[in-house]
Amino acid sequence: MIVVMKVGSPEAEIARVSEELIGWGLTPEKIVGQHKVVVGLVGETAALDPLQIQEISPWIEQVLRVEQPFKRASREFRHGEASEVIVSTPSGAVHFGEHHPVVLVAGPCSVENEEMIVETARRVKAAGAQFLRGGAYKPRTSPYAFQGHGESALGLLAAAREATGLGIITEVMDTADVEKIAEAADVVQVGARNMQNFSLLKKVGAQEKPVLLKRGMSATIEEWLMAAEYILAAGNPNVILCERGIRTFDRQYARNTLDLSVLPVLRSLTHLPIMIDPSHGTGRAEYVPTMALAAIAAGADSLMIEVHPNPAKALSDGPQSLTPDRFDRLVQEMSVIGKAVKRWREPAMALV
Repeated sequence: MIVVMKVGSPEAEIARVSEELIGWGLTPEKIVGQHKVVVGLVGETAALDPLQIQEISPWIEQVLRVEQPFKRASREFRHGEASEVIVSTPSGAVHFGEHHPVVLVAGPCSVENEEMIVETARRVKAAGAQFLRGGAYKPRTSPYAFQGHGESALGLLAAAREATGLGIITEVMDTADVEKIAEAADVVQVGARNMQNFSLLKKVGAQEKPVLLKRGMSATIEEWLMAAEYILAAGNPNVILCERGIRTFDRQYARNTLDLSVLPVLRSLTHLPIMIDPSHGTGRAEYVPTMALAAIAAGADSLMIEVHPNPAKALSDGPQSLTPDRFDRLVQEMSVIGKAVKRWREPAMALV
């Protein structure tokens, strides 16, 4: 349920309304929109009469029920307005959201060594990326595959951040590692295999760093949004959704099926920013550029693209990784569409 305050409502009156609703056993959450303030109500609201709430104050414009099971993630919860996630990086604040330029995230699947991660970071930064992705801990289908270097790789990511000023996005797999990964990363990633690891979702929701939540490989849109609800309900409002392809019956030609239809669907359902990962979504480097271009045209707020200096020798996901030279060209190709839809930021012009 949401309480929509009238334009110009005094802060003291909004505070008074919130205090009274607390007395009703509800948890009010103030949401400041572009034109109005909305007070979201969390708790047992099924038996409440909206008209009874409206009588609390003449400054209340209307009281509406949120019909979706995902309450905080619902676009209704913000009275139709999009939210933004602001991430502090060494180079400044970066805004994720539908009213901001497309944010580029790039880098290798796994952190392999310092020379490789720092050089890759320099190349993607020069091309226009604002974040470096790189796995310290890697969930793999086979127990014999490279699992990442673990905690030591966090120090290598820190070296890449220091050398370039890029923000860092890296995955957490275990509740025991949340604190140290949150300390090392600017955005904490929950991967597809952990999308419904509810203990982990609660843990990342209880810390302050923004969270990137990847869609599970067999998850419905509602299941994905309910997973985001866990993070939001735990107290962290800064969630970015990432579509990375879903498992379908045809795996002969592509690793996954990249579901670009989620862009208009999510835009109607949720206020959260949306990222697209065409690398995992296709599993084939030759398909990544086309899907990246399509994602920008369809309204993506951000793109995550795997880049490796030598994909043939990558310790993980080499077949879906672009070379730095190919990434350079792709950014130029994306800029054409990005400018056409008025969602493009000019890249840095020099190496860091």
